[in-house]
Amino acid sequence: MNHRTTTRVSLTALLGTPVTDAQGAVCGRLKDIAVATGADAGKVAGLVLKTRAGLALVPSQEVRETAAGTLQVLSTSAITPLNGEQGTYIYLQQDLVDRQIIDIHGRKVVRVNDVDLEWMGEGQAHLLRVAEVEVGLRGAFRRVFKGVLPKTTLDQLARRFKERGIPWQFVDVIEVDPARRVKLRIEYERLAEMHPSDLAEILEDLSPAEREAVFTSLDEEVAAETLEEVDPKLQVSLLEKLDEEKIADIVEEMDPGAAADLLAELPEDRSDAILEEMEPEERQEVEELLEFDENSAAGAMTTDFVYLGTDAVVSQVGPALRSYDGDVEAVTEIYLLDEKRVVRGAVPLARLIVAQPDTKLTVLADARVLSCPADMRQLDLAEMFDKYNLHALPVVDKAGRMVGVVQADHVISFLREKL
Repeated sequence: MNHRTTTRVSLTALLGTPVTDAQGAVCGRLKDIAVATGADAGKVAGLVLKTRAGLALVPSQEVRETAAGTLQVLSTSAITPLNGEQGTYIYLQQDLVDRQIIDIHGRKVVRVNDVDLEWMGEGQAHLLRVAEVEVGLRGAFRRVFKGVLPKTTLDQLARRFKERGIPWQFVDVIEVDPARRVKLRIEYERLAEMHPSDLAEILEDLSPAEREAVFTSLDEEVAAETLEEVDPKLQVSLLEKLDEEKIADIVEEMDPGAAADLLAELPEDRSDAILEEMEPEERQEVEELLEFDENSAAGAMTTDFVYLGTDAVVSQVGPALRSYDGDVEAVTEIYLLDEKRVVRGAVPLARLIVAQPDTKLTVLADARVLSCPADMRQLDLAEMFDKYNLHALPVVDKAGRMVGVVQADHVISFLREKL
């Protein structure tokens, strides 16, 4: 029985290796390695050779490693000139080494120092594939001292450094050129599955061009959630090159309070242009919030909250939550409002779990519901949250009508800014 074997080799070690034909005549030297994208991501599509006539590409399946440590082309007719055409490949040396990538598994941005590849099989089936990218000192050491130290010595010293590799399947390559990104079929679908806080941190660690490439690829909902997590200055930077219509689509997906905070950071003429592109209902909510002092409770609140009438029963809660446009995970209680929108009670979600469908919500409600006036200063608001250990607090206008809710995370963010 034949067993498939694998042999690990670094890109640094391979670069510059002589490439010969079957008779041993040198065809050129290895300049780079072309890797497929899309469905075949990670497979080595071809080897880039530096020949006397210029750069050429030979398919991976036409090359094998020899006992002498050189590379041999099985058929020289397989070698084709590149003619400056990059094709639908990522080039490891050109596009990856010394560049920043996103480690999906580690949820962070790292710089590539080297790439580890594997020879798989033997003889005619001697194929090459990318195993992982090296982001530690081992790869950097190999590159710096290649040609300075003998190969055996270099390998021995490099192994003294702790290996820090990221398997290829956890790597997201960043391509800043939109046309080439489409051509390479690079999509950031896995980024969209990350928590907005992790995605925000990744964007903060990228260069402006890389940041723009990633952010503009996200759909409106993910972009909105991520924007709510980044610093206000970075928010403005991320939106700088987007048109008003695209920004409006993103802002409509944001929490109204966060949307108002964002638009308040933009120049007035741009903010007005974005509001003009928004749907009437969302625009009205945000415009109302923009009228409030940003240092007040009203400036910190969201107008998205779940409420029912004072005669509601448990079975009505489900439909109310399903029709709620805000972040359902942020909902901690259902508010009971009378016909004048005055708060008459609040029902913690935990109490609904064991309640019968026909139970009146007033039976489950806390009758003593704390609230704050719309003009309460945020520092006083923070003290109130601390004193009563609150998760959320209704905001009422001068007539006692509920106009919004302040969430604990907004108070936490406010306190962090004060530190």
